[in-house]
Amino acid sequence: MTLPVLYSLRNCPYAMRARIAIYQSKQVVELRDLVLKDKPAQMIQASPKGTVPILLLACEKVLDESLEIMLWTLAQSDPEDLLHTEVLGHSPDRGKTQAGGQLEDILRLIYRFDHEFKRCLEAYKCAKRYHETNLHECRQACEEFLQDLERRLSLHDYLIDDKESLADIALLPFIRQFARIERQWYLQSPYPQLRRWLNEYLQCAMFTKVMAKYPLWSPDQAPIIFANTARSGRRMRSTPGS
Repeated sequence: MTLPVLYSLRNCPYAMRARIAIYQSKQVVELRDLVLKDKPAQMIQASPKGTVPILLLACEKVLDESLEIMLWTLAQSDPEDLLHTEVLGHSPDRGKTQAGGQLEDILRLIYRFDHEFKRCLEAYKCAKRYHETNLHECRQACEEFLQDLERRLSLHDYLIDDKESLADIALLPFIRQFARIERQWYLQSPYPQLRRWLNEYLQCAMFTKVMAKYPLWSPDQAPIIFANTARSGRRMRSTPGS
């Protein structure tokens, strides 16, 4: 059987969330880890834009957007119902299922962070790296988005409700990036629920597996198989921490 092939970069947040979705869906792929300064010709041929993640399907279809990969893999298998597609009941006035409404909320939140928060995050990272004078303003711009997440997590365990969703794993890599920019400030920031949420992910077995370091891919090496072999993809809650 020909497996899907995933071109990935270990610390790229987009590749990271694609790997998380694949892990949570219990799909099996051939992992090709790389560095962007040495892009293999096979990757460029598959997707000329040359960015990761890229998923090559057995049918020769190419998926080269992280959210597209996440939605595809969870459409194949979603044992933890991260898409919240289980029918919870019908709402006559809205004319759709509650689950359908939740998926819309999930995608709306992801879109906002992908297209608005990410710009603020990049400005914040640059301000810190190059010792710019607008560091405080850049951080404050990010905080407008964090305040929404803190409010959500004060109401329930995860970003949408009390059950993990696609939104949690899609935003996780970017909140991790934010937390690392000014570590001491973050640890004392007024976002205890966000710290609890992030800390639980960073300490769970899933994240350890997803962030494992693999040899860089070369055409002459044996295939590296990436898969979730655990009995359940559900992670255990840990004690709150920073």
